Amino acid sequence: MDKSRHLRAVYIFLFIATVIFIFNISVRTPRKSIPPPRGALDTCPFQISDQTITPLNNTKHLLVSAYMDQRVKGFDIRIISIFRRDSIQTLYCLFCCAGHLSTTIPATVLVHSDHFGFPFSATDVMCQIPPNCEATHVTLLTQPDGVKVSNQRWLLIKNKETSKEQEKTFQFDFTVCISTLFREYNNVLQFAQTLEMYRLLGVDRVVIYKNSAGPELNHLLKTYSKEGLVEMVEWPIHKHLNPSNGWLFSTHGGDLQYYGQLVTLNDCIYRSMDRSRYVLLNDIDEIIMPYQHDNLKSMMNLLQQQHPDTGVFHIESHVFPWKGKDTPLPQWRGVPGFNILERIYREDPDKNIFHPQKMIIQPRLVEQTSVQDVLKTFGQKYKVPMDICRIIHCPTVPQKEQLLSQHKDTRLWDFKDKVMLRVTEMLRRGGLLSSEGESQNETKSK
Repeated sequence: MDKSRHLRAVYIFLFIATVIFIFNISVRTPRKSIPPPRGALDTCPFQISDQTITPLNNTKHLLVSAYMDQRVKGFDIRIISIFRRDSIQTLYCLFCCAGHLSTTIPATVLVHSDHFGFPFSATDVMCQIPPNCEATHVTLLTQPDGVKVSNQRWLLIKNKETSKEQEKTFQFDFTVCISTLFREYNNVLQFAQTLEMYRLLGVDRVVIYKNSAGPELNHLLKTYSKEGLVEMVEWPIHKHLNPSNGWLFSTHGGDLQYYGQLVTLNDCIYRSMDRSRYVLLNDIDEIIMPYQHDNLKSMMNLLQQQHPDTGVFHIESHVFPWKGKDTPLPQWRGVPGFNILERIYREDPDKNIFHPQKMIIQPRLVEQTSVQDVLKTFGQKYKVPMDICRIIHCPTVPQKEQLLSQHKDTRLWDFKDKVMLRVTEMLRRGGLLSSEGESQNETKSK
C-alpha cells in the first residue's frame, strides 16, 4: 500500500515538473513574426490597357502606344498620343519595373508641327527610365505624387529589342501603312486589286487602321487577316472625339484631321520599326509603282546603293482619273467598287502648284512624319525620278478631265493576268463570289 502511494506521488511530481518545463520554454522562446501578405498596391501593373486608344486620367488627352526609343539623347520611351493643343499640362512618367513602381519622372511633351489647325494633334510624350528599373509598362500622371496609381491605365512598352546593337534580320522587307478606313468604306474591288498588286511587288505586310468598313469589305479584311497579309488595327476614334472627314480645320471642322491620319501613320512607323526594313506610307487608292524594275526590292536595292545615307524616298503622285463609268468584268459583276485595271490614262501634274507625293522610308531613320513629308528624320531625303517610280493614284471621285495633259500608261497591265486570278481567288475565299465565279449579290438577285 505504501509502495503504491509512493509511485502515485512520483507520477504527480513528474507531471507537474513537465508542465512547468513546457510553460517556461514557451514563455522564453520568442515568437517568429509572420510577415503580412504583399498588398496589391505594392505590385504593378494594375490595369493594362487593351485598347488602341486610352484616355489619360484627369486630362483631355488620349494615349495610343508606348515604344522603346533611345535614338534621341536623354530619352528612352516615346508614347504616341493625341493631345488637345490648348490644354497642355505638366505630366510625369511612372514605370512598372518588373513588378514594382519607379519614382516619377517629368515627361517632355512634343506636339507635332503639322496639325492643320485642328484642336487635337498627334503628340509624342518622351520619358526617361530611372536607374535600376527594368521597365515593362508605363503610365502618365498629372502630379508627381498623391495619385492613386491603382486607377491608372498602363501601356505595354513595345520594341524593347530595337535598342540592342546587333545585326537585325527583319521579319518583313516591305510594309504598307494604310491610315484610317472610315465612313463604311466598301470599295472591295479596288482594295483587293491594290493588295494583290502590292503582293506581286514584294510587299509582305499591310497595316490597316479600321474605323469602319462596309459589310463586304469586312468579310474580305477577315480573309486577308487570317491569311497573314493584313494586320488590322481597330481604330474607334469616334468614341472619343469628333473626327473630321477632311484635312483642313478651317474647311472641314471637327476635332482631329482625317480620323487621326497623322496619328496612325506615326504609330504604324513605330509598330513596324523592329519588324520591317522599309515602310510605304500611302492611301488605299494609291500604289507606289516601280517603272524600271519588276518589284520594290530590286528598285530599293539600287536606290539605297546610290543613296546610302537616305532614309526617306519621296515618290511623285499621278492621278489616273475616273470618268464616271466602269465596265466590270463578268466574274466580278456585283462586287462593290471599281476595276483599277481600266485606269490607263495618266494626268501630268501642274508644276505651278504643290504636287502631292508619298514616301518609302526606313522606319529606324524617321522620328516623326506628316502625310507627304517627314517632320523629323535622322537621315537624308531623296526625290525619286518619275521614270523610276511613281504613284498610280486611282481616286473614287471623278476628276475634271485635262485631255491635253493625259498620257496612256498601261503599267498596271503588266500584272493584269496574275492580279485577276489572285483577286478572284480572294473574293471567293471571302465569300463574295460563288464557286461558279458569280458575286453573291448577283446570285441573290436571281
